Amino acid sequence: MSDLLRAAVVGVGVMGQFHVRAYREIPGIEMVGFADPDEKMRGVIEKRHSVKGYADYLELLDKEKPDLVTVSVPTALHFEVTAEIIKRGIHVLVEKPIAETEADGQAMIELAGKHNVVLAIGHIERHNPAIQALKEHLDANHLGQLFEIHAERVGPFPSRIRDVGVVLDLATHDIDIIRHLTGNPLVRVYAETQQNIHSSREDMLSGMLRFENGIAGILQVNWLTPIKNRRLSVTGAGGMYEVDYITHDLIFYENGSASLDQFSRLQWTRGISEGRIIREKIEKREPLRVELEDFIRAIRDGGSPRVTGEDSLAALRIAQALVESGQEHRVIELRL
Repeated sequence: MSDLLRAAVVGVGVMGQFHVRAYREIPGIEMVGFADPDEKMRGVIEKRHSVKGYADYLELLDKEKPDLVTVSVPTALHFEVTAEIIKRGIHVLVEKPIAETEADGQAMIELAGKHNVVLAIGHIERHNPAIQALKEHLDANHLGQLFEIHAERVGPFPSRIRDVGVVLDLATHDIDIIRHLTGNPLVRVYAETQQNIHSSREDMLSGMLRFENGIAGILQVNWLTPIKNRRLSVTGAGGMYEVDYITHDLIFYENGSASLDQFSRLQWTRGISEGRIIREKIEKREPLRVELEDFIRAIRDGGSPRVTGEDSLAALRIAQALVESGQEHRVIELRL
């Protein structure tokens, strides 16, 4: 493999534009082109980044022959576009969710295996430095037994959204993170959903995930809040960690009353009290840059990306179960 890798992007909406810019900033990567059917948008991106735009992504693939491609098109087109890329032997990163349906996602995974290409999925929060630091603390048992993980991802309705609801578009971020942090099989889900201003899908989710080891995952996600919040907290025996996804901050709120040993033996005589508040030192880097560097590393080294097709497929299955639960008003057993 050449030291210089040729990159392209299919779809230059909000996220696609960021990918074009980020590829141009990474050493060893030549940004050779992008594709989008919107003529006006192509002109804007060509001028801004000095990169050739194509109306037809197949023409882009066949003329520029990239080594790797980001797919950032509407979810309903993920399978069609990604399959064409994989069949040409090109490595591909697909913005989450992996696909519109579980069957399409599974077919993409199998196709990537058949053609021996890297299939990475853009669950960008996995590459957030605060989440990576949190995972290290949890793996080192700094919090002891975990009780609950609570995710809040709320904000105004985005004009870009038409083809999916808030569960598939936003909640899949936190579903993937909660699975990643617990490292435990999921057993059931329950959700209450609402449709208020979206034309055809849910725009509010209050959901619960229950894991085999007893950890509860709580999801508060909507497009109905006038202020944008992106937070995640993990409560355990030793206190609570809180992540601000936007600022990349990680704060530890200590339980000052009991040691981890006392909690692990269920000795609650000293109860819960406020302890120290510690702002963890985080090396702050752009999550998208980290994500693309991980994708490139997997291509060069022949390894797996941090977020695989299987990871995203699991998140998709959970998201679909939450939508079903909200529609049918029932708990859904789901063994993953």
